[in-house]
Amino acid sequence: MSFPRRARRQVNGVILLNKPRGISSQQAVSRVRYAFGAAKAGHTGTLDPAADGLLPVCLGEATKFSHLLLDADKIYQATLHLGVVTTTGDAEGGIVASHPPVSDRARIEQVLQQFRGEIVQVPPMFSALKHHGVPLYEYARKGVAVVRQPRNIRIYELQLVAMADAYITLRVHCSKGTYIRTLAEDIGTALGCGASLAGLTRTRTGAFDLSEKLVCTLDTLLATPDSERARMLLPVDAMLGTLPALSVSAAEATRLLLGQKLGLKETRVAGFARIYGPNQRFLGLVEVGAGGRTVPHRMLAQDSVAQTDQSVEIRQQ
Repeated sequence: MSFPRRARRQVNGVILLNKPRGISSQQAVSRVRYAFGAAKAGHTGTLDPAADGLLPVCLGEATKFSHLLLDADKIYQATLHLGVVTTTGDAEGGIVASHPPVSDRARIEQVLQQFRGEIVQVPPMFSALKHHGVPLYEYARKGVAVVRQPRNIRIYELQLVAMADAYITLRVHCSKGTYIRTLAEDIGTALGCGASLAGLTRTRTGAFDLSEKLVCTLDTLLATPDSERARMLLPVDAMLGTLPALSVSAAEATRLLLGQKLGLKETRVAGFARIYGPNQRFLGLVEVGAGGRTVPHRMLAQDSVAQTDQSVEIRQQ
């Protein structure tokens, strides 16, 4: 689907998008960017075309902080098809093996226990992970296998929530870098019948949840008049809500925005913090070290600070 050209403008904020199945994360970003006429946009963690669910999209200055959600924990609802093994690990691939599915709940619960906590996972060939600058799925489509290094991930929660015929539904709370398709395949292998991912919905990314009031669909976003669409945006600092907050004077704010360090000796904050200037205007992300030595880490452009009023409550630490 193509859209007519429209002028690009500076738009700063975060849209909580409920991505539909059938489009890539980048296609979803492009449609959000078009809706706002935004000059810059990016997502906070790839969601496969066959998956749906929460995809926070950053616009403008918010893209400077997208790494915080890339590194955040995720929660998924995953449906596994037991007894069916495919070329891609999900329903998009061709079936390469079929076995009678395990239907013993106690056996399934026993196997799931093996995948809780810190585990080792080999990234799948059908993934956006790059090898020599080329996504692995490009090699896979050509029938070329690439050696992938195992990686340590953490499964904080793996709960069996439903069983129906050859399908089981799991709630998965995991660390960054977890491939749910690979998890499904590994569970199937441990069960001895094989498995593939039949459906996947991301329900949570960091502190953002799919049930939140401001979560919207692409259809709703595109149907909303331009004059009202800005109300659907979260402020840039919404992604930093779990970090402590500090406030500084106008003179100190100017120094930080120019890349200069500060000495905030009276603060008890250590590590990363969000920083605010007069009138509770968000300035960016700083790192506070020993003795209150405060170093600008990622700051908003000065013109963006002047244009943007933030409504997030500041908690002086």
